Amino acid sequence: MNKVIENIEVRQIFDSRGEPTIEVEIMGSGGKKFLSQIPSGKSRGSREAMVFSFSEALISAATIRSLIIGRSFPSIREFDEFLLGEDETKNKSKLGGNVLLGASIAFGRLLSHVENKELWEVLQDEFFGEYKKESYRPTIFSNVINGGVHAENNLDIQEFMVVARPKRSYTETIARLEKFYRHLGIFLKDKNKGKHPPLGDEGGYSMNFNDNFEPIQILQSMIIDEGLSEVFSVGLDVAASGLFENHLYRFGGKTLSSEKLHDVYKKYFETAELLCSIEDPFDESDKHGFASLKKTLGNKWVVGDDFTVTSSELIQEYAAENCMNAVIIKPNQIGTISETCRAIKIAHDLGIKTIVSHRSGETEDVFIIHLAKAGNVRGVKIGAPVKERIAKFNELIRLFD
Repeated sequence: MNKVIENIEVRQIFDSRGEPTIEVEIMGSGGKKFLSQIPSGKSRGSREAMVFSFSEALISAATIRSLIIGRSFPSIREFDEFLLGEDETKNKSKLGGNVLLGASIAFGRLLSHVENKELWEVLQDEFFGEYKKESYRPTIFSNVINGGVHAENNLDIQEFMVVARPKRSYTETIARLEKFYRHLGIFLKDKNKGKHPPLGDEGGYSMNFNDNFEPIQILQSMIIDEGLSEVFSVGLDVAASGLFENHLYRFGGKTLSSEKLHDVYKKYFETAELLCSIEDPFDESDKHGFASLKKTLGNKWVVGDDFTVTSSELIQEYAAENCMNAVIIKPNQIGTISETCRAIKIAHDLGIKTIVSHRSGETEDVFIIHLAKAGNVRGVKIGAPVKERIAKFNELIRLFD
């Protein structure tokens, strides 16, 4: 079957925040076009792949076009390796991580068309063949209250999430989540003196609270009151690199050492029985903080994101040092499908739970849901069930129910 590439183009589009990002289009034989849209991201680790502006992406696309037009690649891996061989930089600074990922996903869609398969089937066949007999139903991490850089309020913690386990079906679970989200909006409107709270970058409610613990208390109380404690729990994404300065953390109006911040988290988990996970609780350089908290929290999820940036090498390093037991997988942190899938497989091999994640500044592209199904991951992090993220929730239902 014909996998010849006839053209590649990059266009500027706008993400959910109205910020510019890119769409990559690959044209195959016969003029059939295959698209990918890449989220821009707002909270980024310092070790992520380079994100090119649109003007830089145009130059990159012209370079890639000169290399691949008329060529045929039998697999995503060989397509990725060809482009990575042309870039040859650790952080994708020659061709841009967002451009490379866009090309990689668009080519994957070309392959799925040529082979008459779903994209997740192509990914599974090529990268995750050993998981074909397994069928894990990932937990949903949905950011319903926004803080940090995602909101204009007084919360230091960036995300307060409902963690929803699909007991029977995603259709039922997502309907419950949407209902809970609406009820939370009504509750917060009453708390906000009748004013509907604004929404943050990821669709979660954004308003001021008494302190960083109050949203946890509110979510836990509502989950219990609505009889959802068997299927819903609470998760946090602190994004603590944004709070770190001069080896100390700015948190709750105080300046805290890593040890003192550890004690704050310990108290949170002791007080809130439904609190089950915490992402990036410390700066990306503070591996001692991660390891100490993991030891304290036992089987609760201590999750690396900026800490690990979807890097196979960092996942291996920090797993060996017992720093975390779960990891965020964001394709555009690393730059290609192949490298993303390698990170998932290494995490699986090391017993580290994987959570495929969206980004702030999201688009309607549903690639991450196909990646989650192919890779048999333990979680999908999507954001609140509104706006452009609805497409990902709907794809969950389509692929898993």
